[in-house]
Amino acid sequence: MLSLSNVKGSPPVSGSRRWGLAEPMYGQGIFEKGYIARLATPTDQIGSTSREVVEHSARTAVTAVASMLAARVFRLPQIYWATITSLVITQSSLGAALAVSWQRFIGTAVGAALGALVANYFRTDTLVFAASVFLLGLFCAGVQADRSAYRFGGVTLAIVLLAPRMEPAWQLAFHRFAEVSTGIAVALVMAVVWPERDATTNKQQGSNIR
Repeated sequence: MLSLSNVKGSPPVSGSRRWGLAEPMYGQGIFEKGYIARLATPTDQIGSTSREVVEHSARTAVTAVASMLAARVFRLPQIYWATITSLVITQSSLGAALAVSWQRFIGTAVGAALGALVANYFRTDTLVFAASVFLLGLFCAGVQADRSAYRFGGVTLAIVLLAPRMEPAWQLAFHRFAEVSTGIAVALVMAVVWPERDATTNKQQGSNIR
């Protein structure tokens, strides 16, 4: 079978390029001056202006506090899960927040349900936990969820199965699901009430004015 490495005059194909992994351009070394610095350069800045930075920071703080207060109103035991969820989602615009929220909701629901089921019928040991994480991936794929849902579901699954608890596993799973759902709801409401201004949209508007 003909490969790029067999074509006369073509550079050899490394394993990382063959499998689609990122690597320096041909002829550049990983330790070339400035290469690590380029990797560390931020690609998603908090804001392009001081006003955008202040506005985004204030919006994030208000959303975090609102989710914390909402979790307290519902008397949820671990209110920080609602706050963590809102912090993850509120970093996005409304369209992106809806996608992230849906994937986190699906993943958390599947992870909580699987964790409660496994903890109710099996003793949690290394083999059972490994099999549960494996099955979670299959279930997430079965409901057409993406890898972010798998990650969120894995976090919930690990908490339900591995965290010390004084309550039944199903109750712990329900609490995690309720806390995450509260954070999602608050973040989505804030995305509508106080939407994130897209820097690219602002630039386009400014060019149209000119």
